[in-house]
Parts: sequence; structure tokens; C-alpha cells
Amino acid sequence: MGSAGRELTISLDGVRDKNLMQLKKLNNALFPVRYNDKYYADAIASGEFTKLAYYCDICVGSIACRLEKKENGGVRVYIMTLGVLAPYRGLGIGTKLLNHILDLCTKQNIGEVYLHVQTNNDDAIKFYQKFGFEITDTIHNYYTNITPPDCFVVTKFITEHQPPK
Repeated sequence: MGSAGRELTISLDGVRDKNLMQLKKLNNALFPVRYNDKYYADAIASGEFTKLAYYCDICVGSIACRLEKKENGGVRVYIMTLGVLAPYRGLGIGTKLLNHILDLCTKQNIGEVYLHVQTNNDDAIKFYQKFGFEITDTIHNYYTNITPPDCFVVTKFITEHQPPK
């Protein structure tokens, strides 16, 4: 089956109070960090910028973002988490989640998306670089209780797409 066939089996759904537990279960399985109530409130508040991913109707991944106001009055998107359960990686699910966010940013003229990535997470760094993200900063001792504690700030600046003439 080609990638077009697989694409049909991946669907995205918004996060609401009634399915918030799905996001919590995914986060517990995927990440070494426990997230607080503010994380989940921000995720729900971001609306279309937080999604659950389903593969053959099984919840296998998510992206959760927070919208932040910039000093100049604009908005930027902070990707709080993006993860896919290990058996489902390599199927285009993370790509679909990230492209959803990048498409929303383009449509809403949001020019910046960024996140923190643990400095030893080579797979994540390579994944984001495929989409034009760049390492823009290093923060030492960003994480507590995990090693290494340092992270990279990984940023994509989105330029408005001019329609072809």
C-alpha cells in the first residue's frame, strides 16, 4: 500500500474536556515529564492548535500548542508537545500533526513557531529540521529531573507564501 492509502487511516481530532484523558495518557506514555493543569488548560485554549492523531481509529499521537503574544503585538506558537507512540512512528503521523500547525500558521499569518528539544534528542532535531526549523538558542539546565537538563530552542520563521503568477 502506498502512502496515499496510509493517509486515509490517519485522522486528527480536537482536544476537548471529554477526550482530555486521551492526551494525558499519551503524555504519560511518551514523555519523561509530568504536565500540570496549566499545560492542559493552554492546550484546550489553543483550539485548532492542539490535536489528537488517530491511526485506524486508535489514538496514537498528539500535538499541543500554546499561543503566545509577542511584544510587538503579534502572535507566535509554542509547541508544548508533539509525540507519536513508538509502534506508529514512521507512518506520517507526526508529519501530519506538524503540517496541520504550520498550515494554520500560514492561514492566520502567524510568522513564528518554536519549541524546546532536549539536546540529546537527535531524532526530534532531525525531524524538525526537515520542516525548516533551526536551532536558535541553547538553554542550560532547562529541565529538572531528566538528563541531560539542557535544551535547544528550535524555531521556524514562516514567510507568507506568494501565490504563483
